[in-house]
Amino acid sequence: MKIAAIGGGVIGGGWIARFILNGHDVQVFDPHPEAARIVGEVLANAGRAYEALFQAPLPRPGRLVWAGSIAEAVRGAEHIQESVPERLELKHRIIAEIEAAAPADAIIGSSTSGFKPSELRQGAVHPDRILVVHPFNPVYLLPVIEVVGGGAAARRACDFLTAIGMKPVTIAREIDAHIGDRLLEAVWREALWLVRDGIATTQEIDDIIRFGFGLRWAQMGLFETYRIAGGEAGMRHFLSQFGPALKWPWTKLMDVPDLDEALIDTIAAQSDAQSGAHTIRELERIRDDNLIGILHALKANDWGAGRTLRAAENRLYARRIEPAPGYPLRLHRARVGGSWLDYNGHMTEFRYLQVFGDATDAFLIHAGLDEAHRATGFSAYTVETHIRHLAEIGAGEDLLVETRLLGHDAKRIRLHHAILRKDGSPAATAEHMLLHVSTDQGRAAPMPDALLQALDRIAAQDDAPHPDHAGGGIRVLRPREAVT
Repeated sequence: MKIAAIGGGVIGGGWIARFILNGHDVQVFDPHPEAARIVGEVLANAGRAYEALFQAPLPRPGRLVWAGSIAEAVRGAEHIQESVPERLELKHRIIAEIEAAAPADAIIGSSTSGFKPSELRQGAVHPDRILVVHPFNPVYLLPVIEVVGGGAAARRACDFLTAIGMKPVTIAREIDAHIGDRLLEAVWREALWLVRDGIATTQEIDDIIRFGFGLRWAQMGLFETYRIAGGEAGMRHFLSQFGPALKWPWTKLMDVPDLDEALIDTIAAQSDAQSGAHTIRELERIRDDNLIGILHALKANDWGAGRTLRAAENRLYARRIEPAPGYPLRLHRARVGGSWLDYNGHMTEFRYLQVFGDATDAFLIHAGLDEAHRATGFSAYTVETHIRHLAEIGAGEDLLVETRLLGHDAKRIRLHHAILRKDGSPAATAEHMLLHVSTDQGRAAPMPDALLQALDRIAAQDDAPHPDHAGGGIRVLRPREAVT
């Protein structure tokens, strides 16, 4: 899909990173003189985060193309994401420029935090395709997205957002600030009073959130958390027990402190003392690492945002990759990230197995043992593996895997992989024996004719002898002579 991004700040840069890392080309317009640097730094952090986040092989990143005007950026685009500052007159002007040059059926999504679709659509030529598509920072990691505007355009936008690993939440009725920011503002107002009245510092408030209810909210939200607080009697008991407290004068939600210079100075000084030891990019990487850990834990339990991550990863695994011309097959590439290294600074052992496993998955999908085949109750399980380590692999290296089908019968597949470095030299080889199984019955099962015929066609391409090491194991060592 061809995508345009208008605005490359904190939110716009996050959108650009998510689009590109999911394999889409993005044409960007932002007149800020530092836009290229800012977007480049965000994209670098996002790429680092994706290497740690996904176990499935990632698609080849899309291209970042800088446009000289809005018209140039949106020409031919199917999805246009506007992320300019929160001034309605500015958004009206930008949307008018977008509409003048964009295809009539292009979706125009605004990242606005507060404006309603009816406000954005004032004076529009094709108002129904203008939507609120409001993300949360960092856009490339947090999956939830508020979609406001309804209709066919919203359905199309949700399909696209789901395909790039997001969790769209459609809001049926428009309201100022949508849902997320209204909740956040309630907490923000109260936090300002706590600082203003000298009750707590910025760090103390943040600590109560991040060491307390923030951890609960990260995986259960508000209502499910309070349901548990009601004990075995559930939500009804919680409401009857704690509902009267809503009438107590605990909060000042409708009374906002003046953000005068004194309060601004206090908050800024406390924030500097709390976080000033780190640069913004360092804080972003710390944040990303923490979010990745939480997301991985949630994925392991198939829960909340982890379920969205699992679905996105399954789509990555399910990609059918066209092989490079010729044989052996070249179906998988990988880049060695910093987290792949051991204490010697070389690619650690389990990452070799991951690369070979991903290459096996790519081969099986290429042959037809894909998600549709697995949905019928059959799959292929690896029952034996032999890996040879031939060379050291360092950080940042680009790896290519060559795959050969050494043999197959009705139930078994024998594969050989070679990891090649950029100069074509082999860094490692692996041999795998896979067994076709019925996942329902938990035992070996014959492959269907279509899969066997696909394997026959692949095998027919191989007229070279098997590698000398194929079928071998670890050499038996003679026992040391007893020391007398």
